[in-house]
Amino acid sequence: MMLQVHDLTKRFGGLQALTDVTFDLAEGEILGLIGPNGAGKTTLFNVINGVYAPERGRVTFRGQDITGLPSYEVARLGLARTHQVVRPLTELTVRENVMVGACFGREGLGLRAAARQADEALTQVGLIDRADQPSGSLNVAQKKRLEMARALAAKPYLILLDEVLAGLNPSEIAAMMETVRAIRDQGITILMIEHVMQAIMAISDRILVLDYGILIAAGLPEEVANNPQVIEAYLGDPNMTAQLLAE
Repeated sequence: MMLQVHDLTKRFGGLQALTDVTFDLAEGEILGLIGPNGAGKTTLFNVINGVYAPERGRVTFRGQDITGLPSYEVARLGLARTHQVVRPLTELTVRENVMVGACFGREGLGLRAAARQADEALTQVGLIDRADQPSGSLNVAQKKRLEMARALAAKPYLILLDEVLAGLNPSEIAAMMETVRAIRDQGITILMIEHVMQAIMAISDRILVLDYGILIAAGLPEEVANNPQVIEAYLGDPNMTAQLLAE
């Protein structure tokens, strides 16, 4: 099993952000994570990759207990992530941004090898022609791809993708989905948060649904889309189900 999350609980003062969240993620799977704004999705990512320590529960990655380990140690073990708000290092070029992932990722590469690995990742996400440009010159879609390239350059076994489709137009969404599938096809397991419902339902092997920090549903996309509790908490309109599953 690539990732096992057991009874994960996180509080911020009086706010209960996660309550006893439990799920498994198999190697080679694309697992979608959905839920309303404020449901705890990004908090879950932050606990898994060591930004926050949980009050209770356990995170096991590739058989190793990583609960509460700092993010840089988790990255060295082969767990990478993207962020919902993309903040490239604007004083660096596109290539140099991606080299950071290679230097601080699983292989801990030196600069020369990191540059080669960065170019491989940039080629994969379609940004190699912009490698020497300042990262601040990229548009939103390109910055999303830069973030993904930086994660790929870390040579992870598992990538956490936090809303990589947000702010993209339909053609950009379609292109990004192909990139996500290509990443999985090269053997990288994926856990992704997404609000673009047609996309997440089409690309995921299974779906998890969080609401107020509680895991209210888990299953195949069609099972989740037809779940009355999910419809009430998140989808809102039962007529959306057929539309979501038609894509």
